[in-house]
Amino acid sequence: MFRTSFNDGWQVRPKVNPFAELSGQVVPFRPVTLPHDAMIEQWRTAPEGAVTMEGAGNAYFPSGVFEYRKTFTVPESDRGRRVHIEFEGVYRDATVYINGDYAGQRPYGYSHFRIDADRFLRFGEENEIRVEARAHRDSRWYTGAGIYRDTWLLVGDVVRIAPDGVQVSTPDIDASRAVVEVTTRVVNDSIEVRTVPVVTEVRDADGAVAAQDVSKVTVLPGEPAVVRQRLYVPAPALWSPEAPNLYTCRVSLEGVDEEVVTFGIRTLQLDPEYGLRLNGETVKLRGACVHHDNGVLGAATYARAEERRVALLKEAGFNAIRISHQPISTAMLDACDRLGVLVVDEAFDMWTSAKTEFDYSLSFPEWWERDIEAMVAKDFNHPSVIMYSIGNEIAETGSPFGAAWGRRLAEKVRSLDPTRYVTNAINGMLAVMSELGALQQQAMEQAVEDGAGINTLMADAGDAMNAVSSSELVSERTAESFAVLDVAGMNYAEARYALDKDLFPNRVILGTETFPTRIAGNWELVGRYGHVIGDFTWTGWEYLGEVGIGRPQYHTEEGPQHAHNAPYPYLVAGCGDIDITGYRRPASFYREIVFGLRAEPYIAVRRPDHHGQNWAGSPWAWSDTVASWTWPAHVGMPVTVEVYSDAHEVELLLNGTSLGRRTVGAGQRFRTEFELVHEPGELVAVAYRDGAETGRSSLRSADGPVRLDIRADREVIKGTGGDLAYVDLALTDARGTVHTATDRQVRVEVSGAGELLALGSANPETDEPFGSFAYRTYEGRALAVVRPTGPGKIRLTAAAEGCDPVDVVVTVE
Repeated sequence: MFRTSFNDGWQVRPKVNPFAELSGQVVPFRPVTLPHDAMIEQWRTAPEGAVTMEGAGNAYFPSGVFEYRKTFTVPESDRGRRVHIEFEGVYRDATVYINGDYAGQRPYGYSHFRIDADRFLRFGEENEIRVEARAHRDSRWYTGAGIYRDTWLLVGDVVRIAPDGVQVSTPDIDASRAVVEVTTRVVNDSIEVRTVPVVTEVRDADGAVAAQDVSKVTVLPGEPAVVRQRLYVPAPALWSPEAPNLYTCRVSLEGVDEEVVTFGIRTLQLDPEYGLRLNGETVKLRGACVHHDNGVLGAATYARAEERRVALLKEAGFNAIRISHQPISTAMLDACDRLGVLVVDEAFDMWTSAKTEFDYSLSFPEWWERDIEAMVAKDFNHPSVIMYSIGNEIAETGSPFGAAWGRRLAEKVRSLDPTRYVTNAINGMLAVMSELGALQQQAMEQAVEDGAGINTLMADAGDAMNAVSSSELVSERTAESFAVLDVAGMNYAEARYALDKDLFPNRVILGTETFPTRIAGNWELVGRYGHVIGDFTWTGWEYLGEVGIGRPQYHTEEGPQHAHNAPYPYLVAGCGDIDITGYRRPASFYREIVFGLRAEPYIAVRRPDHHGQNWAGSPWAWSDTVASWTWPAHVGMPVTVEVYSDAHEVELLLNGTSLGRRTVGAGQRFRTEFELVHEPGELVAVAYRDGAETGRSSLRSADGPVRLDIRADREVIKGTGGDLAYVDLALTDARGTVHTATDRQVRVEVSGAGELLALGSANPETDEPFGSFAYRTYEGRALAVVRPTGPGKIRLTAAAEGCDPVDVVVTVE
């Protein structure tokens, strides 16, 4: 079917009760261009009373029901053809009406779906489509609301290639040639038997024809036909993270229809000795768990936003993404294919047991199969996808009925795609939640016997979770749920890695979710054991909601404070390696060193405000550090400096004076600390291995007048395809050093061929909306995002108090 974008010309408003409208309560529509997140535009509110999971989970954004509408014309010449409207994602409980009539629905907010529209249309006349979406206490994190992914209009003849009807696999590959099997599903809605030629052509990245085939297919009325063609590509260029080579496959029904898909040629192998092998080589997954929101854009899924996230994650050392805990967007899959990042795509965060009052568990028994089908159909041709996850921390996995559900889902996935592996991110503690009290008591008693003490056990939630997850009870209760999988996904259960090598010698393990503070020990285990294929940190990219789980916390006079969530106006979780603007935090550089990908040491300075206070952060919380030596309010005061390195020693120098050397490297978990008094100037860390310098890094204090710096990520962008311009704003000195201790409100104006989509910062605790033209910097930085509205020039002008105005021009082609 021929597809065109359906994103333009929409309007939106909060849904109004029709009886209220009759009484005069009219809420006007306003124009929007999709994708669009209606929730990010709402005002957040402080909850009454104590902090609740519902409010904190969704970052204190309110629930809502939103109504979209659009008028469009379908020409008379399309009468008798098939017309579908495709939605890549509507959150949530989408209901679609065409010309006032119910046309379809989709409860799950993360599945792509199509509406068979032609029977409702008035050909040659104006038509109206209306979509309702609602979000209300149905998630543990920020979801957004509305039509937040792309929409498409699909038009085809009665004989055509079905949507998602071309699937490409590469079952047999060697150096001389690759077998490329192309499966095409052809449908016939006419009343005649039709025989049509099927022309299939494979081209390489340069556009040269690599293989081709011509076949015929006879399609009976109302009975789809499947065409299978085996093509042979000589000397195939394999796809891998290091060399993401792609091919295109064009399938044509001559004179009737055509479909073009992108694919890669690569092999996958799995066993407990060599682990995961890609193209015959063992690969360890350096993984990032990633939620679906795009920070200041909310949940709106623009292709450029997804591509930028993938690129920055890969630059930070990750080679794999686990999209958590819902199916990944097509745009992010495309980016992973092009840039070379492996993907674990996850289906659900719940099955039949609810995690929030009105979540998808209410629809799961009726809709799970269709949502699995939608996920696999979306993913099938993407070489980046290596594994499907059928769930995350599903409470039912500790019961026989839960294991039966897991088997049902796993077999459904395999029936649709036997070329990839199936996992499930199981949390052993949640799997035995009903018996957790007794189990914790046993663990505490054992801790006392071992001399650890109850307080020691309770002080670290990670140790407590591991103690439960490695228990005999969890081993027994989860055995069947793990057995239905190809890969045993384990959340916060690294204590099982060595244990299961003997208990379950055929089990292959993936750390599907781990504490960021434990990457040094976890990565050593990943390297030591062949049956452990990788580690996925929670999280690689900062996200909205679950506010404050990784925020800095300190002991007070009342004792340790271990509140899981932070009060309003906290906005983000606080545990991402990369903040919501795309800026790398110290944990990201530490991880890069642990992975063996960075030779230079890294300097992180603990905020002097809390010097001497006892740390009380959660296992998701990195140390309260900033890569800055600009602390004007703390000159002459004590400060702690952390240095990360994989060398044997690091030396710290302040303004040329050595402060000594410290042992570092793997034996010290790649980090050491220096205590010193803050003195403005330059702080330098030098790494040594066997006495020889292997790298150095430095921090310089910002001084002199504050300037406003502006930089666009690219000088030229495209006017279509979901492209965006990202503009970094920073308060700096004359040398470009950021004034991290100085924050000011920045005002922006956009003129020409673009519009401001969002303006914000990484401030974790603010009530400022992202939709304003003014926003206060955080640690001297802010970010503006601009959407092109047509070809031409976009000019963004920015101003801040005490700074000269600055501008940047981006060309739209």
